[in-house]
Amino acid sequence: MSTAALIEWLAVAFGLAYLILAMREHIACWIMAFISTSLFLWLFWEAKLIMESALQVYYLIMAVYGYWQWTSGEQGQQRTIQTLGPSQHAFIVAGIAVLTLGSGYWLEQNTDAVQPYLDSFTTWGAIITTYLVAIKVLENWLYWIVIDLASMQLYANSELWVTVGLFGLYVVLAVLGYWTWRQHFQTQNANS
Repeated sequence: MSTAALIEWLAVAFGLAYLILAMREHIACWIMAFISTSLFLWLFWEAKLIMESALQVYYLIMAVYGYWQWTSGEQGQQRTIQTLGPSQHAFIVAGIAVLTLGSGYWLEQNTDAVQPYLDSFTTWGAIITTYLVAIKVLENWLYWIVIDLASMQLYANSELWVTVGLFGLYVVLAVLGYWTWRQHFQTQNANS
C-alpha cells in the first residue's frame, strides 16, 4: 500500500469517527476531526485540490473552536441545539453561491486547480456548515447532505475512491444525524 493510500484510509477512519461522535454530540468528535483534517490536508494538497486543501486548514482551526464552543455553555452546561429561520438560510445559501462563483472564477483564471467551481462550492459550503455544527444549528445536517453529494463527484474525478466511499457514508450519516439532533432538539425544548 502506498503512503498516499495509507494516509487516505487513516483520514477516512478518523473522519468517520468524527461524524459518529458528532451525531452523538460527544466532545471527542473535535479531536477526531483534528486528526482526520491533518491527514486530508496532505492528501488534497498532493491531489492539487487547492480549495479543499485550504478548507483543511480552516477545519483544523474549527476543530479547536468547536471543542471550545461545545464546552463553553452557560454554567458549565454543554451548548444546546438551535434552529434558524428561512431568511437566515436564504442568506447562507446566497453567501455560498457568491463565494463559490468568485473563488471558482479566480481559481480558473489564476491556478491549475482542477474543477475550480465544484472545489469552491464544496469548500465554501463546508466552511459555513462547519460553523453551524460548532454552534449546534440543527439544519447543519441538511447542508451536509448536499455538500457531501457534491464532494463525492469532486473526489471521484480525482480518483480518491476511498474518500468517495467515505462521503457516500457521510450522506447516510448526515440523514441519521439530522434525525438524531432533531429528536434531541424536541426533547430539549419540551424540557425547557
